[in-house]
Amino acid sequence: MATKKTKTKSPQPQTAQAPIGAPTGTTQPAEGGLSIGDLKSVATIIDVASTRGAFRANEMAGIGLLYNKLQGFLAKVAPPEEKKTEAGAPTTVAPAEGKL
Repeated sequence: MATKKTKTKSPQPQTAQAPIGAPTGTTQPAEGGLSIGDLKSVATIIDVASTRGAFRANEMAGIGLLYNKLQGFLAKVAPPEEKKTEAGAPTTVAPAEGKL
């Protein structure tokens, strides 16, 4: 009986990639990908479009669900924004004089 020779493939080097939707710790998009800023813009577009009446009533439930999911995702992965005072300067709490 003849034996068959099988070729074994050498393992291909694989690069580590984060799963889709996993936070990467940066707001820079992968080449051709979406960034956190892009997702914030989508949320703003949905808000503006719904305010202007761009969606039919029977579409609002699905759009609202998507918007809420997007906001929840952004709350988890986006770095917190600094709150600004009326003058536009970031708010900071300074220690009382003489106390550290």
